[in-house]
Amino acid sequence: MHLEDYALIGDTHTAALIGRNGSIDWLCLPRFDSNACFAALLGNEQNGRWIIAPADQEHRVTRRYRSDTLILETDFTTKDGTVRVVDCMPLQQNHPTIVRLVIGVHGSVRVHMQLILRFDYGSVVPWVTKHADGLQAIAGPDSVYVITGAPTYRKHTTRMADFDVEVGQQVSFVLLWHPSHEPVPSAPDAAHVIEETTKWWRQWTSRCHPVGEHREAVVRSLITLKALTNAPTGGIVAAPTTSLPERLGGVRNWDYRYCWIRDATYTLYALLTAGYKEEASNWRDWLIRTVAGDPSQLQIMYGIAGERRLTELELPWLSGYEKSTPVRTGNDAWHQLQLDVFGEVMDTLHQARRTGMETNERGWAIQTTMMEYLESKWKEPDEGIWEVRGPRRHFTHSKVMAWVAMDRMVQDIEMFRLPGDAARWKRVREEIHQDVCGKGFDPSRNTFTQYYGSRQVDAGLLMIPLVGFLSPHDPRVQGTVQTIEKELFRDGLVQRYSHQGSQSVDGLPAGEGTFLACSFWLVNTYVLQDRHTEAEKLFQRLLALRNDLGLLSEEYDTGAKRLVGNFPQALSHLSLVNTAYTLASASGPSQHRQRTGQPASLESWSRIER
Repeated sequence: MHLEDYALIGDTHTAALIGRNGSIDWLCLPRFDSNACFAALLGNEQNGRWIIAPADQEHRVTRRYRSDTLILETDFTTKDGTVRVVDCMPLQQNHPTIVRLVIGVHGSVRVHMQLILRFDYGSVVPWVTKHADGLQAIAGPDSVYVITGAPTYRKHTTRMADFDVEVGQQVSFVLLWHPSHEPVPSAPDAAHVIEETTKWWRQWTSRCHPVGEHREAVVRSLITLKALTNAPTGGIVAAPTTSLPERLGGVRNWDYRYCWIRDATYTLYALLTAGYKEEASNWRDWLIRTVAGDPSQLQIMYGIAGERRLTELELPWLSGYEKSTPVRTGNDAWHQLQLDVFGEVMDTLHQARRTGMETNERGWAIQTTMMEYLESKWKEPDEGIWEVRGPRRHFTHSKVMAWVAMDRMVQDIEMFRLPGDAARWKRVREEIHQDVCGKGFDPSRNTFTQYYGSRQVDAGLLMIPLVGFLSPHDPRVQGTVQTIEKELFRDGLVQRYSHQGSQSVDGLPAGEGTFLACSFWLVNTYVLQDRHTEAEKLFQRLLALRNDLGLLSEEYDTGAKRLVGNFPQALSHLSLVNTAYTLASASGPSQHRQRTGQPASLESWSRIER
């Protein structure tokens, strides 16, 4: 199926993807980054799936989330009637649980259930036995207990059930994971769990601050972000999937089940602006814990609990989504040098202080140590925002974000009277500014460039006005935006960078979808430049790319007209939320971040305090 055909359910520990056909094709247990027990998404049905759908293949499908929840309802209509499958992951207490409730809506429908459990990303066939009113599947450390509301039978290593559902009848199925050395847990009542989970999500979404005409899109994005949050640690994964290709049939297939430092500021803004201060505080605390230590070992990404070693492996037994190989787990980008992450850390913690979050001496000490390290490091080349696997270069965006780090250091000392030598950091800040304007700007073309000495541009340059490095009305910024519009605009969307000769820059074969966050950045830049009509037009174009349930992936293939890349992707939804608030208010996230020297008295932040 196309990625557009998938829905997300989750419990703030892990998540599952469910196809329009009623099949759960992806599920990692017990955490986002655990091994998958359903991996058909990256292979075939024998790599694990769980489907509940009419036996009659000639049926019509409609689906939706229950309003303001992550409860999925899928209606299957055949010539004999209609059944509804309600899919839910209750907010986790002790054991990850999936509840599937089949409800007769009209007439009588013959339903088929097929359960293929395969641990370790579809490679391990578990030992399945009957247990009480269900089935227990065990292999190594993993055990899954499935309570079935209909009698099952075995065909080879697959469990099946066929049953009729009359109008008003309910048939439930519950799957629970637990460590294999522990007793089988008791199963919850399916209907009760669904109702309680519905109440929980609606109570959570009721806290969302007003956002005008875009409320539906914003709330769906916020729910998605909450689902991608690991509740125990506060970390937010970039996506619940691995190896969904950036180009169909290509090799740009990466594991996104980790937490990227680069997303930190976007996350804080989205959560605070929307009214979710507790979640923002948890994310801030995760960040401080995670980056603690020797600043020379600061990484661009970490595991859900702050794990550092994310060794990349290939899984040759999986054929890949639409034959896109290799399938990878882990991500070798964890050991890259990317100077921009220092700016993201400093900006995030600065904005946290401006909103009144409690701070501690340990956090400031960590920041000071980081800046002392960056003072001696910022002149070096790095891999840059796009995590290139080619040679290191002096990427302009990286230098701009090093400037952001020094700028926020100065502001924290002066605004909050924190200990430090403001004059020292001002000198470094000015040195970086002059370096960027002298070496990262091409006066012959009136544009900043992707890296020093290059003639190409990349979308990361849109951060120059968004972080306050230069005014959005500065002629150099206007020239850069015009060049990006001319050279990176394709089919109404912004590419990350030009792929003409890109292999020499990123070390990979040319070709990928359009990275959606870049177009959201351009919308925000248009707003800062008072180009509101163009901003709203591009925003509507982006909203139209969501699937029928409001979900976005990392990228969009304008040729195939399909979502590509890992799905759903946190940065795409973070960018949607921040952009919607920017469009709705003269003091939204982009305006606030760009006005670097102003106190925290803007309307957007006063809403948060109220």
